[in-house]
Order: sequence, then structure tokens, then C-alpha cells
Amino acid sequence: MALAVIPGLGSVGPTELLILLTIILLLFGAKRIPELAKGLGTGIREFKKGTSGQAEKEQLNEKEKEEALASGTGEDKDSARMHEEAAREEHAGERAEERERVDQGAKRAEQNL
Repeated sequence: MALAVIPGLGSVGPTELLILLTIILLLFGAKRIPELAKGLGTGIREFKKGTSGQAEKEQLNEKEKEEALASGTGEDKDSARMHEEAAREEHAGERAEERERVDQGAKRAEQNL
């Protein structure tokens, strides 16, 4: 596993890698290394988004959603009220049907006696 880091200076073998990793572990400690790796990964991800223009697309989509919500808040409230009233009417209709069934059952029971 000989990697040529800089041409003409030789290669980095497994022994050199172990020494380098040991020095990094001693300098930063076991708790800081995962945090550093996470930060490095987030930075790379953000860099890729920035270079591909994906971040701009996401910002435009968020702005469109916010504008749609801001312009449609009155309509959303009205439609929510209409749905709520319709649900109440359905529930009231179901209650009325149940009462009629109970009344009919009671009348049948009286007739059978």
C-alpha cells in the first residue's frame, strides 16, 4: 500500500500512516475527532451544494412556498372552517340516525310485550 504523496519524495506506507493517526489522536483526543469529521463532512456537503447550484434551487423553492402560504392564509382558514362545519353536520346526522334507531328499537320492544 505505497501511496506517492509528492513525486520524488517517496511513498507513505502503513507504518507512516499509523504514526500520523497516533499523532492526530494525541493532539485532538478521542472525543474531538468525531466532531471534526462531522464538521468536515458538513463542509464538503455544503461546498458541493454551492458548486452545483443546488442551494439556490432550494432557496427559490422555500421562497415560493412561503409566498404561497402568505397569500393563501385567508383561504386556508376558510376552507378549514368549511371542513369543520361539514364534519359537525355529518356527526350530527349520525347522532340523529342513532336516536331514530334507538326509538324504533324501543317501540318494537314495547309492541312485543
